[in-house]
Amino acid sequence: MATIQTRKTEGGTRYRVQVRLRGHPPVSASFERRTDARKWAQQTESAIQEGRYFPTQEAKRRTLADLVDRQLEAIKSKRPHDYDRQRLLLGWWEKTLGDYTLDQCTPALIAENRDRLLRENIGTKETPRHRSPATANRFLSALSKAFSDAVREWHWLHENPLRRVAKEQESPGRVRYLSDEEREALLAACKKSDLPELFLIVMLALTTGMRRGELLGIRWPDVDLERRQIVLNKTKNHDRRSVPIVDEVAELLREHGRVRRLDNDMVFPSRGKKPVWFDPAWYAALKTAGIKDFHFHDLRHTAASYLAMSGATTPEIAAVLGHRTLQMVKRYAHLSDQHTGAVIERMTRKYFNR
Repeated sequence: MATIQTRKTEGGTRYRVQVRLRGHPPVSASFERRTDARKWAQQTESAIQEGRYFPTQEAKRRTLADLVDRQLEAIKSKRPHDYDRQRLLLGWWEKTLGDYTLDQCTPALIAENRDRLLRENIGTKETPRHRSPATANRFLSALSKAFSDAVREWHWLHENPLRRVAKEQESPGRVRYLSDEEREALLAACKKSDLPELFLIVMLALTTGMRRGELLGIRWPDVDLERRQIVLNKTKNHDRRSVPIVDEVAELLREHGRVRRLDNDMVFPSRGKKPVWFDPAWYAALKTAGIKDFHFHDLRHTAASYLAMSGATTPEIAAVLGHRTLQMVKRYAHLSDQHTGAVIERMTRKYFNR
């Protein structure tokens, strides 16, 4: 049985058709004309019933633009908080290779455009700027996930070509965290911000180490103020994680929740249905506080660094941050060592009366 859905996009109207037959995985495609969608549905149903339908046919007919369109549609329903970021990453591939069919998207072609990602000037002619290896890898990961879904779930092709494309060597992640003076200045600036919720957002990031996407994805049913915890159902690692919150933050959340929207259960909604866009207020607070070379994600580093300097073990820091492995947490180990050294120094002073 075939169903056809009409979708309005920035480029016009597209018709998405899905064919479902008992005993066979569903297959779908999108077209600019309804007549083409109907024709494809009839041909595909016949091919499946007669045993003539194979993924190689899909790979020769589908374009990378089809792949991006389908992937973004899935992200919009499953991970709406990540939609804008993925649209940016996948949109570059669609603009660059959108007209290529999937069977033409060879590892060599993708590797060539990986290098183009790095060469491309994303600054100005006067002040050129280029993507870092880490950023290029994010573009590759987004495309790889789309191809993996096309292989496993949509049966559009047999193999993900990005499995044979090397990622760029990334430099060790930086650890930039707030000093006590910077923290006090930033929180004071956030309290005076034109965006009332900025102070709460920053306090949550500082005290829990949550990622930006996790913070903006919080919904009121996920918040348990009595137990002092927030349940993150959609994390970067796709794990369900419970995050404890301190009494002061719980009280801020309680006060923030006294006025809520009836049509949106997000803790931090915008006027529409998306999370609040707080970047202008965030940058203004940084400027007011006189803090330079600091990104919002560095609040996560700050939380981890404070934990390390408070004597938390590597596994404990990993549990708080939601890291699957200890490798990512090792960058904070030296801070724990420094803290231990300071404790020993204070103890030694007592022994020698100095």
